Amino acid sequence: MLDQGVIHCLSALAAGETTSARLVEAALARIADAAGEGARAFTEVFAAEARLAAIDSDQRRAASKARRLEGLPVSVKDLFDIAGKVTRAGSRVLADQPPSMADAVAVARLRAEGAIVIGRTNMTELAFSGLGLNPHYGTPTNPWDRASHRIPGGSSSGAAVSVADGMSAAGLGSDTGGSIRIPAALCGLTGFKPTQSQVPCIGAYPLSPTLDSIGTIARTIADCALLHAVLSGTDVVPPHKGPAPRFLVPINYVTDGIDETVATAFDVALDRLVASGVKIERRTVPALDLLPEMGKVGAYPGIEAFAAQHERLVTRQAEFDPRVAARILAAGRLPSDSAGRLDAARREYVVALEQELSDFDGLLMPTVPIVAPRIDDLADEAAYGAANLLMLRNPTTINLLGGCAASLPLRGRGGAPVGLSVAAPAGCDAQVLGLAQYLAPILSSQSKRKK
Repeated sequence: MLDQGVIHCLSALAAGETTSARLVEAALARIADAAGEGARAFTEVFAAEARLAAIDSDQRRAASKARRLEGLPVSVKDLFDIAGKVTRAGSRVLADQPPSMADAVAVARLRAEGAIVIGRTNMTELAFSGLGLNPHYGTPTNPWDRASHRIPGGSSSGAAVSVADGMSAAGLGSDTGGSIRIPAALCGLTGFKPTQSQVPCIGAYPLSPTLDSIGTIARTIADCALLHAVLSGTDVVPPHKGPAPRFLVPINYVTDGIDETVATAFDVALDRLVASGVKIERRTVPALDLLPEMGKVGAYPGIEAFAAQHERLVTRQAEFDPRVAARILAAGRLPSDSAGRLDAARREYVVALEQELSDFDGLLMPTVPIVAPRIDDLADEAAYGAANLLMLRNPTTINLLGGCAASLPLRGRGGAPVGLSVAAPAGCDAQVLGLAQYLAPILSSQSKRKK
């Protein structure tokens, strides 16, 4: 039942068709299955705590005191504080830190509405990659074409696999350059990255305080809308109603290096949207061409990670993922004025892109331009670096904008998961969630036919 999503589980609980105790046991059984990905998707499982919470939830429901997420098993990315537990952020170097004194705000808000934390999910070390590989705790494989051992996407790798494999109904994650939307797209799920200010980052181990955002991975955009309402303290956003929406679709930058499977699935999706009455304008978006020059100046995650980790790298570099350490150290060699120059370039980019989007309801693009590569194909440093940059490129356009975005699932050739992003500037979260819910049923028929 967990693999049918948040709203389905809550409806079944409300109707008496299942109990929280059954859902928790189902989740724990999936995690413990030696033939599954639980050992790599989770870095810590809270079996005893979850069982006790399930008993309490079932009693509350019986007493007509159920909260919005009562009895729902969810997973939490390893960078969120959980009271009494050590927050490792997918690393070894943080394993000796003291236990957290309190839950992160996002975790506390989920629990306050009755969600049950089933465990911590694996991630790229310090959230510093879009691929999802972790040499310390293993790498959970993508549910698509599992025999080929493909990447799950990162950095919220375990969050996505926990949902895809029915080990949780939803996963709490973070998104600095696509860390929610990338694994959602590659694993055939839905992900929502809100405007940064919508959900407090208090108690979430930072990668880039400038860009970090808190959101969720789930089965459907309606699931994400409900979870976002809980996390942000806002009302649940309904699907868009009214005139057919109008979208800008870039034909430059975000389509560079796109593979045939993604290109075809994206084009078919746009054709279906147009046939349903959605208005689409495909054209060059000059603001996006500012990004390569910005990249030459530097990147916020590298600059800010170096500031946070350089002392540990001096004394404990051998304990880091070598690829993560090398990229952080490279950022430390940037000129001292890089952050200021980056801020100036970003302001120019935000103004330009917001202006170009002013006549549209939102922007549509492929979430990532390629399907999930095989893990073995990334053993070479050059291949790893190229794939990582390609994974992060499209989603990062929205983080740098300060905006919000949802990734909706499509299916490409051979059932390959592909993501379609619906995005808009900062503060347009309700608009994006409404539009994404409007588009999802139009796109779902395409996904079903491709399976």
